[in-house]
Amino acid sequence: MTTSHELKKSPLHERHVALGAKFAEFGGWEMPLEYAGVVAEHTAVRTSVGVFDVSHLGKATVKGAGAAAYVNACLSNDLGKIAPGQAQYTLCCNERGGVVDDLIAYLHADDDVFLIPNAANTAEVVRLLQADAPAGVEVTNVHDDYAILAVQGTKSDEVVAAIGLPIGHDYMAFATADFNGTPVVVCRTGYTGERGYELVVPNAAAPAVFDALLEAGEQYGIVPAGLGARDTLRTEMGYPLHGQDISPDITPVQARSGWAVGWKKEHFWGDAALRAEKERGPARILRGLRAAGRGIPRPHMAVLDQAGTALGEVTSGTFSPTLKKGVALALLDATVKEGDQVTVDIRGRQELFDVVKPPFVTVHVREA
Repeated sequence: MTTSHELKKSPLHERHVALGAKFAEFGGWEMPLEYAGVVAEHTAVRTSVGVFDVSHLGKATVKGAGAAAYVNACLSNDLGKIAPGQAQYTLCCNERGGVVDDLIAYLHADDDVFLIPNAANTAEVVRLLQADAPAGVEVTNVHDDYAILAVQGTKSDEVVAAIGLPIGHDYMAFATADFNGTPVVVCRTGYTGERGYELVVPNAAAPAVFDALLEAGEQYGIVPAGLGARDTLRTEMGYPLHGQDISPDITPVQARSGWAVGWKKEHFWGDAALRAEKERGPARILRGLRAAGRGIPRPHMAVLDQAGTALGEVTSGTFSPTLKKGVALALLDATVKEGDQVTVDIRGRQELFDVVKPPFVTVHVREA
């Protein structure tokens, strides 16, 4: 069992302690789970603005002549569809088509790609990319060199602009800006569904940026938000979490993430298996479940039809603070369709759920 002394800590750890955070392990890191409470932090993001420390997320660079082309030949999405200054959600798949990790690729130039994998999978993604890298392409794990701050919510533009950083660029576009002499990458991305930005900051500058965001955001009701609220926010949007909704045993075809696959590309890792599964149709599909009653679903709970026949299981489940009811993602037999009703076995009780298409909530993202 990992002890707190063996876990990695964010460069903002002491700030979180001072703010009264409760901590939990995330991918080998001791990170804030909540401060004032998950529901309060969730609601702040949906109605005003919150700031998350997501420094546990991985960071890796792929540099050298042909770096972007190499990444494009490995990861699922088509990097050729974006230009320098844009980012892209993509998948690292195994030969069976399962998802080793999902990550964001920042295209700086044809010879410079910055990757943000999940914390627990960073070393493996780097190992795989290093193993196949052609001469002249260098893959480097820089996991411990940068912090990442996510400013999310309807007032995120005002807060980011107030500390002198650029706003208003398109979704999944980024810019590099100066903060007190330190370069900060500002990307219009996030995991909440709300308008927001993710800031990639060298470790040494992270405390000053964090302090500045909280000070500038005070007039907008900013709150520090923990990873508990990040999870309820992403579940309301139906965003998959690696290790639950996607995994080395769950493919993007099953998870309805085929939009993140460059099907027209000649090759990428796992392409043969994924093309074959797409052609024949998956045996199971990730669906959304919304409680018809008061049941709160949790991962690994069994999903049944109303006659008691097993259909699959919940992969992510929670109480939705916005809807005030239970919602879930569940990997179900492909015969289950939207509009059906199923039951979830919640501690021996069969609770009724409607099968729906995520997102579970509607967010009205303000455009610049």
